[in-house]
Amino acid sequence: MRVVLQRVTEASVKVNQEIVGEIGKGILILLGIEEADSEEDMEWLINKIINLRIFDDKDGVMNLSINEVQGQILLVSQFTLHASTKKGNRPSYIKAAKPDLAKQHYHRFYQLILTQFSSKVACGVFGADMKVALINDGPVTIIMDSKNKE
Repeated sequence: MRVVLQRVTEASVKVNQEIVGEIGKGILILLGIEEADSEEDMEWLINKIINLRIFDDKDGVMNLSINEVQGQILLVSQFTLHASTKKGNRPSYIKAAKPDLAKQHYHRFYQLILTQFSSKVACGVFGADMKVALINDGPVTIIMDSKNKE
């Protein structure tokens, strides 16, 4: 499971020109799911995300978690995070989970966040053509992969 986290002052996602999810200050999570992902991967990532100290304290030092700043989360599925560009010029998505499995994992990831995070959690629509708008704060952008726990 791979995520791109972006610290935002605001973010939204539209489907068919209608906003389906939006947040204020918080984290936009772009979530890529592969066939080998499990609930253990989800739990590890969620724990890391909600405890990651990427928000500024009173001294301007990134020392606070999303919980400590009463931030919000916007979750958006993005299978292209598993693109392989090793050969040729057309990305291969062979490692990305098939849609049925990915949809189950995406919804489970969302449910797990809801149980572990007390503020607003909004989300996109799995498999839809989504338009994501954000104001990246910092900018702070972090990539994490549950198969490469650095």
